[in-house]
Amino acid sequence: MPETASLIAFAAIALGMVLTPGPNMIYLVSRSLSQGPRAGLISLGGVALGFVVYMLCAAFGITALVLAVPYAYDAIRFAGAAYLLWLAWQAIRPGGRSPFHVRALPRDGPRKLFAMGFFTNLLNPKVAVFYLSLLPQFIDPAAGNVLAQLLLLGTIQICISVSVNAMIALSAGSISTFLANNPGWVAVQRWLMGTVLAGLAVKMATEAQR
Repeated sequence: MPETASLIAFAAIALGMVLTPGPNMIYLVSRSLSQGPRAGLISLGGVALGFVVYMLCAAFGITALVLAVPYAYDAIRFAGAAYLLWLAWQAIRPGGRSPFHVRALPRDGPRKLFAMGFFTNLLNPKVAVFYLSLLPQFIDPAAGNVLAQLLLLGTIQICISVSVNAMIALSAGSISTFLANNPGWVAVQRWLMGTVLAGLAVKMATEAQR
């Protein structure tokens, strides 16, 4: 199994990415603001299922790649670092907006809410890159079964993402009101996230080859 320090670093990246506004957050917040927290949580169920699908596909596909081509790890590592830098720029770039300032959506039933959450996540490029570029960098073939490591890391990411998004869905209205009255906090959040993601990208790019 991966070392504790590696698991903590992975959890930090997973937390940083879920706090970076993207399609999932924007959709869940929109649903919570338009239709209430219950609708946001039902949509989150679909998002969670999308994560499970990505995790299983990545686990079985990447396992074969890492074992067959050891140096593929370096290519994946640099691609992941580049993507983190891109996310950092997206967080601090001029003109960026808060996901809590979104348009209203029509009211939908539970089945459609769940399905929309599922497909929003499946079509989310941030999730795809996370599982294909970032997650494999924390795999060490010498530490044990590669498939088991991937499933463990995927489970950690899903737990973090679902927990954070659930809290956001439940408190979207309060957060939206707070940010509307305190616009300076939006800039603070964006710069904090950008700094954390950029730091993780540098660490990842300069990490010694395994």
